[in-house]
Amino acid sequence: MMFNETKIILDLCGGSGSWSQPYVEAGYDVELVTLPIRDVRVYFPPENVYGVLCAPPCTVFSNAGAWVQRSQDEILQALSVVDACLRIVAISNPVFWCLENPVGKLGYYLGKPRWTFDPYEYGDPYTKHTCLWGKFNIPARNPVPPVLGSKMHTNVRSPAKRAITPPGFAQAFFEANR
Repeated sequence: MMFNETKIILDLCGGSGSWSQPYVEAGYDVELVTLPIRDVRVYFPPENVYGVLCAPPCTVFSNAGAWVQRSQDEILQALSVVDACLRIVAISNPVFWCLENPVGKLGYYLGKPRWTFDPYEYGDPYTKHTCLWGKFNIPARNPVPPVLGSKMHTNVRSPAKRAITPPGFAQAFFEANR
């Protein structure tokens, strides 16, 4: 019998839902709030939210595209999504919350991240240095050699594939934040 079905997890800007998948498998009530179906900027959370996972798009903030000059409008649009995620966290007051984004310019707006990691530190053999902000338990590492290099370089033409949360990290995060 599962006892997690009353625990609501919000997966904001979750795309494929890969970060929240371990919660789904454990019987949590997971709400995926992601475009094109649901816009986080106009979403209002239910009561009794247990945890919030935020993965706002990184295109504007990532150092991987540092050579691209971003317009003020692009920056403001991207910040509106981050702002919406943080508004939902504030309204929900969950037991835990975490906002992730690759190393880049988001730290200018949010300050120093609480934790950083590369996927190989959690069993996925590639690099993609990622920052985490929020209130959460830090997941235990399970490192493997980063033999595949950087997904930032191997998936250049597929932002959606680059954005997928590594399964090893997703599982470790779940184990630390049940």
